[in-house]
Amino acid sequence: MPAHKPNAPDVQQLFRSAAAEGALSAETLISLAIPDLGAQIQAGLGVSPDDVPASEVVLVTQMPDDSGSIQHGKNAQLVRDGHNQVLDALLTSKQRDSILAHTRYLNGQVLFPYRPLQQAVRMDAKNYDPQLGTPLYDQTMVLLGTVLAKTQEFADAGVQSRSVTLLLTDGGDCGSTRFRARDVRRLVKDLLRAETHVVAAMGLDDGTTDFRAVFREMGIEDRWILTPGASAAEVRAAFSLFSQSAVRLSQSRQAAGPVSLGGFASRP
Repeated sequence: MPAHKPNAPDVQQLFRSAAAEGALSAETLISLAIPDLGAQIQAGLGVSPDDVPASEVVLVTQMPDDSGSIQHGKNAQLVRDGHNQVLDALLTSKQRDSILAHTRYLNGQVLFPYRPLQQAVRMDAKNYDPQLGTPLYDQTMVLLGTVLAKTQEFADAGVQSRSVTLLLTDGGDCGSTRFRARDVRRLVKDLLRAETHVVAAMGLDDGTTDFRAVFREMGIEDRWILTPGASAAEVRAAFSLFSQSAVRLSQSRQAAGPVSLGGFASRP
């Protein structure tokens, strides 16, 4: 994990600022007030607002599952391709220069922290070898905590921001030791209350998991849940739907009002 930089923002101070502005509930603030959690979030914050020459930014965040079942289900290349497909789609957006991307795997490895879209790292067989567990709740808290902290960092710098996040898993939680679904639900609720965030989730069919129930319990709105079948074509179609939504968000202007993309128009 990268060392804490002297000029890096204080994650806990960002959370306190968000709470003071009503963007974070007291319960969630307490949940996030854990030193090692802050260190994990710090690793994803990346580029400073001072180095982003834009008056509005869009944060696109992905959390691909790197559990062993992805490999066993022969879905590793599909996940790599899907992640890269999202980046490629965003590069076609006219607003690509105002997009910052960040990818953190489900078990905590940061592929790359927030950085300009053109500098995003593509997933390949060398940097993605899924063989770990599924601490879904623990790492979703880290990921969404990073989204919140980065949003607040831009707000403190006078820069408007919106975000779209994709959680991807091929199973329910297995391995979380700190957080439960209700903790995630509170944080998701805080984010959605601001009306500038989209939190989406995709469940890769494992034949047994009711992903819609899993994600609903985590507070994900039904319209932002994707449950493709087991075929490669269905998974690619699901990634395409998310890509389209991310592009639409990047091309809509914050001045036009709250995020109102309406969810995925159709589901594979």
